[in-house]
Amino acid sequence: MSRIAFIGVGNMGAGMAASQARSQNAVTAFDLSAEALGRAAEAGCATAGSVAEAVKDAEVVITMLPAGQHVRSVYAEQVLPNVPVSALLIDCSTIDVDSARAVAAQAAARGMRFADAPVSGGIMAAEGGTLAFMVGCDADVFPQVKAALEPMAKAVIHAGAAGAGQAAKICNNMLLGISMLGTCEALALAEKLGLDPDRFFEVAGQSSGQCWSLTAYSPWPGQVPAAPSNRDYQGGFLTSLMLKDLKLAQEAAAKSGAATPMGAQAEALYALFDGLGYGGRDFSAVLQLMRGKLDALVLTNQ
Repeated sequence: MSRIAFIGVGNMGAGMAASQARSQNAVTAFDLSAEALGRAAEAGCATAGSVAEAVKDAEVVITMLPAGQHVRSVYAEQVLPNVPVSALLIDCSTIDVDSARAVAAQAAARGMRFADAPVSGGIMAAEGGTLAFMVGCDADVFPQVKAALEPMAKAVIHAGAAGAGQAAKICNNMLLGISMLGTCEALALAEKLGLDPDRFFEVAGQSSGQCWSLTAYSPWPGQVPAAPSNRDYQGGFLTSLMLKDLKLAQEAAAKSGAATPMGAQAEALYALFDGLGYGGRDFSAVLQLMRGKLDALVLTNQ
């Protein structure tokens, strides 16, 4: 049993903290939302009134926060001054590479172990303990990070040194965003050409067009039972979060001098979809934009 402080138990963090509690770890959760803390308590976590209280006796600290500025401030002002030097620090937020490296340097200056370990898999995987983690940390620290993450994971991959986990996540999600748009365009075109979308799903799923966005997460309702498309695109990976990740990818591309024209187009399309008011829907709902069928989504928003 490990003493784990879990900071940030929102949509993703809630399932992750619950997975740790199910593994018989002693989890103390903190979140600014009283509702989120209530759900964590129902899942078997103890709750704390502050970050400092949550981390003061922790052996492992796991953070799941909205953006780079939050990670920087929470670690600098609340985690690092109050956590035992022996604690293992793991940030699972999706943030910019520079912020991940800055926090890693601050932790190292205090003699502490830190890893950036963003996740892939969405809310369902968080609840099921089947996330994929991309880890950036020193090689000798990785086995300890892997052991701490395994209750929440189906895969824990060492991407490289500090910041490499964030780099891997940014690139992976840019690819995912592009792939989903291509899948949606193909399904919309198949429909316009008079091809039954289910027949296209069968053909493409066994042909060169096969991809995760189609066969594991189809945006067309009825094709993949577990996909958010069967729940009116509720839950899953929110459009607003995909847009956030695509913006991070474009910022990273600009800094590194990489050419990412498809990533830029994906960002623009998801920005349009978000701007139309669908930031709270799963990112695969962009299919309805391609089909010209947004009215069906608008009706459910009223």
